[in-house]
Amino acid sequence: MSVVTDSPVHSSSSDDFIAFLDAELDASSPDSSPDKEVEKQDDDELESVRIKRRKFESIEETEGSTSEGIIKQSLEASMEVDVCTHPGSFGNMCIRCGQKLDGESGVTFGYIHKGLRLHDEEISRLRNTDMKSLLCRKKLYLVLDLDHTLLNSTHLAHLTSEESHLLNQTDSLRDVSKGSLFKLEHMNMMTKLRPFVRPFLKEASEMFEMYIYTMGDRPYALEMAKLLDPQGEYFNAKVISRDDGTQKHQKGLDVVLGQESAVLILDDTEHAWMKHKDNLILMERYHFFGSSCRQFGFNCKSLAELKSDENETDGALAKILKVLKQVHCMFFDMLSLVRREVLSGCVIIFSRIVHGAIPSLRKMAEQMGATCLTEIDPSVTHVVATDAGTEKCRWAVKEKKFVVHPLWIEAANYFWQKQPEENFILKKKQ
Repeated sequence: MSVVTDSPVHSSSSDDFIAFLDAELDASSPDSSPDKEVEKQDDDELESVRIKRRKFESIEETEGSTSEGIIKQSLEASMEVDVCTHPGSFGNMCIRCGQKLDGESGVTFGYIHKGLRLHDEEISRLRNTDMKSLLCRKKLYLVLDLDHTLLNSTHLAHLTSEESHLLNQTDSLRDVSKGSLFKLEHMNMMTKLRPFVRPFLKEASEMFEMYIYTMGDRPYALEMAKLLDPQGEYFNAKVISRDDGTQKHQKGLDVVLGQESAVLILDDTEHAWMKHKDNLILMERYHFFGSSCRQFGFNCKSLAELKSDENETDGALAKILKVLKQVHCMFFDMLSLVRREVLSGCVIIFSRIVHGAIPSLRKMAEQMGATCLTEIDPSVTHVVATDAGTEKCRWAVKEKKFVVHPLWIEAANYFWQKQPEENFILKKKQ
């Protein structure tokens, strides 16, 4: 199985990668083989990996349908990789060729799949692919802290006498989507979700690909994710705990499969993000329980002791959602301005293009600043066609205009840069 050649590049979100990887690694796991002879088992695993690789390579060759897939197949067709670069490992096995590897290198992504490690080049490739997919959907990345940001938890033993009334006010765990205060007997804890958290997550998910990142341990992180996202709509496997970090007492974006320049972080603790302060939006802490107040040295009553809470419509999360909307809008407004410069000054007409493909090509070109006409005009700079023998193409050659393949537009869209026309010149068929 190959993350390099077999990962779903034509559907490149983090969730697609996680689902794909999980299925493939489970399928090739040693536990799936009943054969107890170690040597035969290893041979079978390696052969299974090779068969899967050939199978997925064949699928990719026949099913590539998006602009990104077309561009990659066109521009990289001549790049034949004979030697595996071992982009990552699962246990001690290369995730691309199945070869056994000595030692460990790369970054661990245990929250995606236990034992998974990826090398820097593969991480960069996945981030680039995912970024292009997200930009097409007008989304960025949002990394969310749990405690004091989205919720507040306390041990049952730490409830004060003035908070004991909460024990009779907890919501059912059978349908957590309708509640906000939960007693988790198996963890000896009580958790209160911050007011407005559910509308916040719903609206934020329309603008961002979201991660949870907490200094709590993994069992706690997963339990909180269930309370916040019972249907698995927002986070799926993108739940990172302190067990997944690469530096003690610090959080880092090295374990987030998102481009750092497109990541926003929402956290109440600035010093947890020493390397990424520019990405951080500092959150007002949510102190619902008395133990939380005492933890931070506040000699005051908690919201629970006061039998009060934050305002649902004018509280911290409602206010920060407005900020996120502004940032999201500004980012894509600026992105549109940059994009409109890519083909600025180009005047295009289309010739002999499959009728159904013209609207998407026209829209793509116009978004990059080109002007698209329907008839020959002296101002035309490019004829985009699939057949150099058409009347428009012959006119272009006579008038010394560019005659290029539609991939010229798609390549510009892919690389956010006007591409050399000579690489896409359409030659007349012999």
